[in-house]
Amino acid sequence: MTQPDSNGQFGAYGGQYLPPELKQVMDDIAAAYEEIRNDPAFQQELADLQRHYVGRPSPLYFCRRLTEQLGGAEIYLKREDLNHTGAHKINHCLGEALLAKKMGKTKILAETGAGQHGVALSAACALVGIDCEIHMGSIDIAKQAPNVTRMKVMGARLVSVERGTKTLKDAVDSAFEEYLRDPQNFFYAIGSVVGPHPFPQMVRDFQQVVGEEAREQFLTQYECLPDTLIACVGGGSNAMGLFTAFLDDTSVEIIGVEPSGHGLDTPNHAASLTKGQPGVLHGMRCYLLQDDEGEPLPVYSIASGLDYPGVGPQHSHLKDIGRVQYETASDDDCLNAFVTLSRCEGIIPALESAHALAYAMRIAPQRPGKKLLINLSGRGDKDIDFVAERLQL
Repeated sequence: MTQPDSNGQFGAYGGQYLPPELKQVMDDIAAAYEEIRNDPAFQQELADLQRHYVGRPSPLYFCRRLTEQLGGAEIYLKREDLNHTGAHKINHCLGEALLAKKMGKTKILAETGAGQHGVALSAACALVGIDCEIHMGSIDIAKQAPNVTRMKVMGARLVSVERGTKTLKDAVDSAFEEYLRDPQNFFYAIGSVVGPHPFPQMVRDFQQVVGEEAREQFLTQYECLPDTLIACVGGGSNAMGLFTAFLDDTSVEIIGVEPSGHGLDTPNHAASLTKGQPGVLHGMRCYLLQDDEGEPLPVYSIASGLDYPGVGPQHSHLKDIGRVQYETASDDDCLNAFVTLSRCEGIIPALESAHALAYAMRIAPQRPGKKLLINLSGRGDKDIDFVAERLQL
């Protein structure tokens, strides 16, 4: 469940679906990653930055008032929103930036949806001293103005993507085309557990610190493991970061929550695992929302970081073997959870994270005495103007 095979596949998913000229480039990245992941000096450098730059470990927080309001299960949050740059994204961005620097790359490219990956990568590139270029759909640029400003302040070059749906999938396409201009000198820092091998494994490994901390914190503070883990799933990096450390704990239920948007019976959702079929996207095989010709369908979510037509190959494998259960939450569910947590606990969640919270709020009343752990993968500062306008606050 935790490691890809020698071809970079998790079961039937993953791999490298690439033009021949990129195969060697990806193999070089895979070799460099294997070297640094087994290098104690690199791991110590990364651990020091996680502690002193990011602010790890992030807290484990018990939502007392929300628990009382819902009745039933106890609600706990893994507070990734308190990391430097405001989300879990900094965990893998630091690792990717350090790897690119050690490989002698001259520029790091990336896509971003909600902007959190772009902000985190801009910070990491400023820290290690390497040029950074972020591609972002123009619709997401309009929705995520604070993050756009943060990226520019930290020196990143921002490319507005005007084609297609003008959202995350098109930003990935645009960034990848720029990467193809000079893959020997550029490094594409993929922002989730997606793409060709080794990125699904590499991003997962850098994010695994979330679950390792949470597991240790639960055992130390409560002398038990949580009964249920819940995390939102777009590409799926925050979810894999939490889930991985618990996959062998068969007593722990694991739930990923996809965006059902305006409804699964409409085209306006991004529930790839729930409604998709296996296909090939961005160099990997995964569950994919696709048309009859296998082309990705337009997708939608109120949360910019979740509107992606595919999903990480490890998630696809975990669905097939039944280890992780995948559910959905709608825009309305998300907004309700966003406001409820803000007013009940004084914590403003990212709209992405609010999908996971919404599902937890749905099942908590039926699970008295159980402990539900939600990965609060990002803070909602980036979303407050959009939500205020939407709800006329």
